[in-house]
Amino acid sequence: MEIVQIVALILAVVGALNWGLVGLFKFDLVALVAGGMKFGEVNPFSRIIYILVAIAGIVSLTVLGEIL
Repeated sequence: MEIVQIVALILAVVGALNWGLVGLFKFDLVALVAGGMKFGEVNPFSRIIYILVAIAGIVSLTVLGEIL
């Protein structure tokens, strides 16, 4: 389970950085990685990335719960 938590934490950080880029520069890194799409466009691959990042955030909450 520890490996899953580490991977989830990394994905959550990547997601947070992506949202920071969106907020600061209106630049969507996931869209770029998933096929060079414009901001806000999604395809099946980018949708999978967004879902994995969301799951990673939820799993990371369990890590936070263990720390506190």
